[in-house]
Amino acid sequence: MVEDSTGRILAAHWGQLMAPLTYLEFLLVFFAPPIVLFGVLAAVRDQSWWGWRPVSGLAVIIGIAVVYTTPWDNLLIAAGVWTYGDGTTLVHFWEAPLGEYLFFVLQPVLTALWLFQFPTIADMSLGVKARSRLTGVVAGLAVSAVGYLLLGTQSTFYLGAILLWSGPILAIQWGFGWPYLWEIRRTFAIALAVPTLYYWAIDRFAIETGIWTISSAHTTGLAILGLPIEEAVFFLMTNIFAIQGLVMYMWLFDRVDRGDLEAWTVAVRNWTAGTGIEG
Repeated sequence: MVEDSTGRILAAHWGQLMAPLTYLEFLLVFFAPPIVLFGVLAAVRDQSWWGWRPVSGLAVIIGIAVVYTTPWDNLLIAAGVWTYGDGTTLVHFWEAPLGEYLFFVLQPVLTALWLFQFPTIADMSLGVKARSRLTGVVAGLAVSAVGYLLLGTQSTFYLGAILLWSGPILAIQWGFGWPYLWEIRRTFAIALAVPTLYYWAIDRFAIETGIWTISSAHTTGLAILGLPIEEAVFFLMTNIFAIQGLVMYMWLFDRVDRGDLEAWTVAVRNWTAGTGIEG
């Protein structure tokens, strides 16, 4: 009897340990510690980005992330692309739970704070050739075109939705300055690889423990160590957006500081007109 009672107690405790975290608990466990760590490091280290300029850039990225991602995210939830485990969410706004909106904020914050540890700005003019700008725009729109084609098949619907949604942002960023991104490619790769691998790992944990479930009907079935390829592409793309936006934001202000006001003015005017700077 004692052994049976002990076994039931151990089983109950094990069941509690294996129960999925709530969405908010997941964010607290996996985002709060690294955000605090990298935030403190960025604030106290001399060799890091800190102050109003990078923080204002981050605020812009967060604003865009929330506004641009909210309708897309809610529409995919409504379409059944992913669902949440019983008891893992607290309150929903539209189709998405509160944790989802917090994720829109916390992901770029953590990615940015990691990026801030590598304050690289290349000495490169804003005067990018029109042909280069057009190449960047076309490449970004090509991503959307592929995504649009993939939407037509149920098993590629989620992947198609990610690519279709990603293309316009890529077109804007690459059109503005993909040669600059190439110039700082080593720093860019470090800034991208670490947070992307981290998000892949914690996303895999969330799926495995039932915090959320990705629809098998709307995915290809391809996976990286158990992580659906669609989720891997999503986190890769969102980190690319954040890092590209921030490094080009800092590049722009660096050129202003260097007196490149004329090039900056021409760049903005021509980019708005969609013509580029040089023939």
